[in-house]
Amino acid sequence: MKPSIRIKSIGTKVSGEQFSALESRAHARNLTLSEWVRAELLKTNEGGSTVTCEVLLAEVMASRTILINLVYSISKGESMSAETMQELIRRTDENKARRAQELLAETDPKNKTEHSARTEAQHEREN
Repeated sequence: MKPSIRIKSIGTKVSGEQFSALESRAHARNLTLSEWVRAELLKTNEGGSTVTCEVLLAEVMASRTILINLVYSISKGESMSAETMQELIRRTDENKARRAQELLAETDPKNKTEHSARTEAQHEREN
């Protein structure tokens, strides 16, 4: 059976940084950008997408960080002020996505390339 002919297209605009990050992901899988985008768009969500996993991991790690800090404070017989708690939540939220990406990169080799592309893009934005 012949593969179906592609007659429809989907387009979107991205920044130069975003384009570079997408291109890096495609090249990491030895695909052209078009092939990679098509595969990502049509991919089934078995086991969850990388983005979904990152978001869930980030939230779990943030909750863990807050809980550990609270338990540690309580174990020392100290109470935590509302201001201290708000600062802890702010710092945790500020770092949770980066920490999740780092952990995923450490534990799954295929994520290392995606993490590197994101890290480079973040450094470029900061500079």
